[in-house]
Amino acid sequence: MPALLPGAATLGESRQATLGVLGGGQLGRMFVHAAQALGYRCVVLDPDAVSPAGSVAEVHIKADYLDSLGLARLARDCDAITTEFENVPALALETLAGMRVVAPAAAAVAVCQDRAVEKAHFKAAGVACAPHAVITNDIELAAADPALLPGILKTSRMGYDGKGQVRVSSTAELAAAWADLKRVPCVLEQMLPLKVELSVLVARGADGQLVNYPVQQNLHRGGILAVTEVPAPDVPAAVAQQAIAAARQVADALAYVGVLCVEFFWLDDGRLVVNEMAPRPHNSGHWTMNGADVSQFELQVRALAGLPLPEPRQHSASVMLNLLGDLWFSGDGGPTPPAWDRVLALPGTHLHLYGKAEARHGRKMGHLNVTAATPQAAHAVAAEAAALLGLPADF
Repeated sequence: MPALLPGAATLGESRQATLGVLGGGQLGRMFVHAAQALGYRCVVLDPDAVSPAGSVAEVHIKADYLDSLGLARLARDCDAITTEFENVPALALETLAGMRVVAPAAAAVAVCQDRAVEKAHFKAAGVACAPHAVITNDIELAAADPALLPGILKTSRMGYDGKGQVRVSSTAELAAAWADLKRVPCVLEQMLPLKVELSVLVARGADGQLVNYPVQQNLHRGGILAVTEVPAPDVPAAVAQQAIAAARQVADALAYVGVLCVEFFWLDDGRLVVNEMAPRPHNSGHWTMNGADVSQFELQVRALAGLPLPEPRQHSASVMLNLLGDLWFSGDGGPTPPAWDRVLALPGTHLHLYGKAEARHGRKMGHLNVTAATPQAAHAVAAEAAALLGLPADF
């Protein structure tokens, strides 16, 4: 496909080139902002009448992801289409691909939707992952190697932010956990001695061009990403290079198009194993909006439109703090906005709120990027901001 140039008339109509997004969440919202900044018009399909992405796009199609009329309208109005979350039905992407350019492809997204298939892909790509067993029936449950215990039983599909995961330390606990998970297909992963969690963002074009950001060091609380630091403060260059090479292998093996995040565990014994991947921009890459010369969302736009992918350059040391709805409930009364004025008085702070009208516990409401000339300065300001917000300073 020739590059879809910003602002160009297409499909024989005198209108802007138009990009479509399946999903109305905050990742879609930030994609839309990046696309509009480049001169594209945007259409969002999402069943929610009020959504972060739908509220900023030129057009919001309120329809289910498998609604044939909604998909037909999205294809009619757009020149190229992407998804902002991995659990969009692969069938929707397949349907759209018969009418328009779609990236990432349905086949790549389908791999990321199933942990068992995903781990098989990692193995085929030559990238090490945690020892594991697939459990789909009683025979596989009984055959699970006890050496995998203690472990984490994870549902093969629809698990994210720590959901659908149960820690088990014995065969009896494993059987009980699988029953509690309604006996759906699962993966049992051996618990490994973790030193640091890492992630690598890559962007790949349809022509095979591939670029990446520096390795990101992540801290999770309750299964949800809380803090990302770049450069990764505890990671030696050799480990960072290994993670980048592995992430690029994973993307190439998928013939992936778009931004892909690959998450890793760096273990106490020095091994690096891949955890999972996300076929979209990722929370751990939000720092790129202020700390790099091109954001992960602009790279997603460029990959979808067939534009060149510049090698991104980090120009500032960065720390990203994830902002959950719990921050709005720090007092005894109802939800109250945090003291943003005090936070924004700190040097190098950049607040990004997602336009969600209602704060709820555990809900992702926004993120705060902190940039500085040195990692030490960025860390110090981020710690000060965390203290003002009542967040732990355990990073």
